[in-house]
Amino acid sequence: MAGPRMRVLAAAAVVAVLLALSGGFGSDALTIAPRIAYWMALSFIGVAVGAVAHRWLIPHAWIDQRPLAAGGLMAVCITVPMTLIVATQPVWISHQPFHPVRLIEVFPTTLAITVAMTALALLVRRRGPVETHAAAAGEPCAKFLARLPPKLEGARLWAVEAQDHYLRLHTSKGDDLILMRLGDAVAELKGIEGARTHRSWWVCREAVTSAIRAEGRATLTLIGGTRVPVSRGYARSLREAGWF
Repeated sequence: MAGPRMRVLAAAAVVAVLLALSGGFGSDALTIAPRIAYWMALSFIGVAVGAVAHRWLIPHAWIDQRPLAAGGLMAVCITVPMTLIVATQPVWISHQPFHPVRLIEVFPTTLAITVAMTALALLVRRRGPVETHAAAAGEPCAKFLARLPPKLEGARLWAVEAQDHYLRLHTSKGDDLILMRLGDAVAELKGIEGARTHRSWWVCREAVTSAIRAEGRATLTLIGGTRVPVSRGYARSLREAGWF
């Protein structure tokens, strides 16, 4: 996730510079260097609030399945504290008394900027599915296989499913749970041909027996009958790669 986070921060920095040059919200009272610093601080505070909302308040499934709802909720979560910060700006920049009416005055513009930045953040975070590839001849097998619990030792790994802070391993010998993040697991699955099909799933390609498309969504069926969702954000890339 380091790549998407860095893209979000870079986008926030660019927007901050543009807003600083515009001198919005009375920041033109500052010289250019403090003005850029002010808008950088506001942008990065907004990113931090958005990250907290993304982690604790927004259902993870919404990011892939209901991006408009996720973006709307995130924008609201960011706008509320940012409106308070912007409304108190004259107090600590110009040493003016605080007037509650300013909350109403700055709210529409703050909301508009937040919505635009939230949309930009979601856009730059979007990416195709993370794929893993089979090891070349003579190379060691996937590091992740060493994490299989004793009862699954020697099993063929069909899929990895994220469940809260755990991963459910679907294998030829059944399934079991281990404590690990899916992103970390995918990094160790290099050496097995597979891909992320959903925010919560990685699938071994050879385990796929069929693919069904219904109502604009795809579902993969694995050996053993497990059905795996394919999120809309990943479907096109997987289709182009010949998964279905």
